[in-house]
Amino acid sequence: MIVTVLAIGDIIGRPGRDAVARVLPQLRREYGIDLVIANGENAAGGFGLTPKIADDLFTLGINVLTSGNHIWDQREMVDGFDGDRPILRPQNYPTGAPGRGWLCHDLGEKGMVLVGNVQGRLFMPPNDSPFTAVDDIVRGGEAARVRIVDVHAEATSEKVALGWHLDGRASFVFGTHTHVPTADARILPQGTAYVSDLGMVGPRDSIIGMDRGISLQRFLTGLPIRFKVAEGPVTFNSVLATIDGHSGHATAIERIDRDVPAAQ
Repeated sequence: MIVTVLAIGDIIGRPGRDAVARVLPQLRREYGIDLVIANGENAAGGFGLTPKIADDLFTLGINVLTSGNHIWDQREMVDGFDGDRPILRPQNYPTGAPGRGWLCHDLGEKGMVLVGNVQGRLFMPPNDSPFTAVDDIVRGGEAARVRIVDVHAEATSEKVALGWHLDGRASFVFGTHTHVPTADARILPQGTAYVSDLGMVGPRDSIIGMDRGISLQRFLTGLPIRFKVAEGPVTFNSVLATIDGHSGHATAIERIDRDVPAAQ
């Protein structure tokens, strides 16, 4: 029994959402994808997520949305976890934070898939240990043979360390947050598919999704000029993992990247 999982990089504003609508249905058909996970914390105007936008993304074929340090940027998201929406916030947020850090998604004949989300601590807002948090996730979903974890972190070293920490206990560990795809997709010795960063689904000719003129002015002047999502062609970054559903070990991992013309 084979389980195919597509992990999509951080979705940036309307350009990213439009690109998902145009590309994802084709990818699902072409690769026979069982489960689609995407990081949605920048889907609302480049900052945060709203319940309505999350529901729209689910209708496009995304099964689970993960997040990170921008999950609360839109006020309505505080109540956005109501009704068991398949949205995750990092497991290592303080006790009492709304939402949940992991869930099990039912694939019917192919069984349950554990999906978890943690946030790094290096160069990030303070949180509990992501290493302790992923241990809690694995224990909580130990009945699921296929286990997926989004590590939302700035430092590559921390992501790599969490990959090794989970080798043999998770099927697929991927990093998010930097919006820049990495070329280190591989299968670790104990069967865990790993990549340091998926990248993004956002404007290609930008500075990590934001208008480059505004971003450059912030760097050049130090002034807190308001960011704006860029326009133009969109890069669609994702990674596909093929997993043995009986053992939970990955058998293949590959990048799937597309350039998408600007919406007319």
